[in-house]
Parts: sequence; C-alpha cells; structure tokens
Amino acid sequence: MGKESAVKKNSIHTLDIEDITDLGFGVAKLDGIVVFVTDTVPGDRAEVKIIKVNSSYLIGKCERLIERSPMRVTNRCTEDGCHACAYKCISYETEVKMKENGVRRLFEGEGIQTLPIIPSVSETRYRNKAQYPVALRNGEYEVGFYAPKSHRVTPVCDCILTPEIFSRIIDTLKAYFKKYALSVYDEERGDGLLRHVYLRRGEVSGELLVTLVINGTSLPHTDELVNTLTSLYPEIVGILLNVNREDTNIILGDEYVTLFGRDHIFDTLSGVKLKISAPAFYQVNHDTAEVLYREARRLAAPEPDDTLLDLYCGAGSIGLSMADAVGEVIGIEIVESAVECANENARAGGIPNAKFYTGDAKNTERLLENAENELGRKIKPDIIILDPPRGGCDEELISFSSRLNPKKIVYISCNPKTLARDVKRFKELGYVTDSVLPVDMFPGTGHVESVVCLTRRLDN
Repeated sequence: MGKESAVKKNSIHTLDIEDITDLGFGVAKLDGIVVFVTDTVPGDRAEVKIIKVNSSYLIGKCERLIERSPMRVTNRCTEDGCHACAYKCISYETEVKMKENGVRRLFEGEGIQTLPIIPSVSETRYRNKAQYPVALRNGEYEVGFYAPKSHRVTPVCDCILTPEIFSRIIDTLKAYFKKYALSVYDEERGDGLLRHVYLRRGEVSGELLVTLVINGTSLPHTDELVNTLTSLYPEIVGILLNVNREDTNIILGDEYVTLFGRDHIFDTLSGVKLKISAPAFYQVNHDTAEVLYREARRLAAPEPDDTLLDLYCGAGSIGLSMADAVGEVIGIEIVESAVECANENARAGGIPNAKFYTGDAKNTERLLENAENELGRKIKPDIIILDPPRGGCDEELISFSSRLNPKKIVYISCNPKTLARDVKRFKELGYVTDSVLPVDMFPGTGHVESVVCLTRRLDN
C-alpha cells in the first residue's frame, strides 16, 4: 500500500487548516494526504482525530482548537450537532467572498469575467421550503437533516435558515408520531412507514403546506392529526400524504393524498401571483429570487415581438415575470401538476400570451411535441431560459437549444461546476458569454446561484 497506510484510524495529529470545502469541511495535509476536518476553517490550527482512512484521503474530527483563525466568528447557528450548514463558523461577508472566488476559479480559465456577487437579501429565515428525514433512535423520533455525505439524521430544534414556525410544526408532528408509535422507514430493510416531513410556505401569503412522505398509503388517526395541526397553525391551508414506496434516494413519490384543504399554496413573486403545488419547483429564497429574476430579465433584454421559451419552468415564475415584455411565452416542464399551476397562474394573472406544456428535457426529440401540436406550428424562440437542476443540462438538450438558434440563452444555475461545464459545451456550438454573475440564494450553505447570458458568436 501507499504511504497513506502509515496514518492510523483514531490517531491524533496537530494540523493547519488551509482551505474549506463547499460542505464545510476544513482542508489540511498530513504526510501529503488531504484531510477533511469537521468544524474547522482556514487559518485554524487544530488537534485532529482521524476517524476515517481512505486510499486517497482522510477524514478527521476536530478535538481541540489550538489556534483560532481570524476568519472565525461566534457560531451563526446554535445547533452544534448539525452540519447541514457549511459556513456557520465564518462571517457572512467572508462566505460570499469565498463563493465569488469559487465561481471565479471555475471560469477564469475560459476568459470569462466573474462579476461581483450579489448577496442574499436575508442571511437567516430565508428558506420557504424544507424537507426533513425522520429517524428513530433510542425510542425518540429525530427530525432534522442528513449529515454531509451520509444518511445519518442529525436532529435540529430550530434551523435558523427556515421560518420559526417550521420547528414548532415539527415538534407537533413528533408528538403525534410518538403517541401512536409510528414506524420509521429503514433503508436497508425497505420497511417502516415514516420517511420525510416536507414543509412549504408562501413568503408573501404566509400560507403553509404540510406533506408527510410515507412508505404506505395511509396514517392512523389522521382526523386527530388534522385537527391538532389546523387548530395550532391556522396558516396551514393543506395537509398531504405523499406515497413513496420505492427503494430510492428521491424524496417524493408520484402519488398524493389530500387529508385537509388544498394541495397547493399561493404566493407572489416579481409581481405575479403564483399557485404552487407540492412538487412544483419554486425558488427557496423568495426575496433574493426577485433580485435574480430582475438580473435574468436585464440579461435577456426582451423585446415586444420576441418568443421566449422557458425550459424547466416549474410553476412558470420566470416566464410569467417576463411576459409583459415579450410577444409570447412558452414554458416546458416535466411535472404535470406544475404545468397545471403555471397555466392557472397565467389565467389568474390575466397573462394571455403565456402557455405551459408538459415535456421531458431528457427527451429532446419530443420535448416541444405537446406545445407544437397544440400551437399547430414549429417553435422558433428568440430567447431561451434554462434553469435546470444541479446536474445541469445534458448534451442533447444543449445541442437542441443551439439548433433552435435563439438570439440569447439565459442560463440560471444552482451549481457553478455544471454551469462551467455546460458553458464550454455551448461555446463549441457557437454560443458564448463574457461574464458570469453569482447570486447568493443559499446563505450558510456551500451552494451559490449563477447566471450567464449566451449569445451566438458573430463568426459562427
């Protein structure tokens, strides 16, 4: 074996922390091997216990801080056992600068300028959605977040990134779970009932949607559950069960059962009232999303005769926010309930020039089929909006978007690594950009949103 075998599990070492990952692990070196260290930041000197030995890296636990980094601040979060937030030991000003520099490193080799990052409007209580795994340990129900790179649930009393009411609802649900001794899903055996608690809130409306994800079709004593929740929290407009019996890491299944009220909330974003179903995509940071959408609109520079194609449109928020400036908005989304919401949002908002259709971005040959069949013509967009999941766009969708020959492609990404990869692919097909704009939609975490505007290269 290589020299990494000389480092033993449970051995103690004094290490200098040189960097930090987007999961919040400090980075050090030990005998030339990278060590990822919990609860440390660059500039720390720490006594570190090696808790995992891998062939190419080590994982260590900070046992004691010998010297504190000047970068350190008093923890922004009091949940010491939770590691869901990457940067709770550093100031927010430092965090956003690190995120900006991280984006810059990804794009500078391509000659693309990274513009100054736009910080989040709010540093705390900004999340309008949270998905909590449920665990049972020593007879107590634990509802919280997964520890990084694991499926071990770390219980959280009150996450400062979410509305305070979320933690109170969780406490009420835990009491219900305990009263009726509900079983908890076991990933290895594939049995047990409770999987996740999924909460969604409208920032403007204040409406709440409570969804329990279960490995089954029903829960006991749901009348009591509904009565308890609605009496304590009148903001709740809907209580749902989501049925997920699959052996999968995907949180939500396809089937919903409404126990109370409606299966959606309403909210207002960028001046547009939106109906949002449980599975529909909706930006988790409402106030900063309004800033992001303004920047996307500025980059798109829409004109009155333009046709705008909004891919991964969710409940239609981006396309509807630009509908007043273009001739036509066509949105495509794979989640049918989100498409229904998007069309209702257009009708309710008196936006006649926007229509939304189902389509799978992974099947580009038929992506626009439903829309083109109804319209009776081919779609020739002037502007394409892309807002894909963290995995980014696949090769076929990038090629397909380029073949549609729009004037502009505005690409909004929650993962700058896949954005940088996809920008290179677009460049090969003749679409280029000279700048990328980071927008911090996710304070406390290692994630950052970025947006670019791609245009057809003049010599192409």
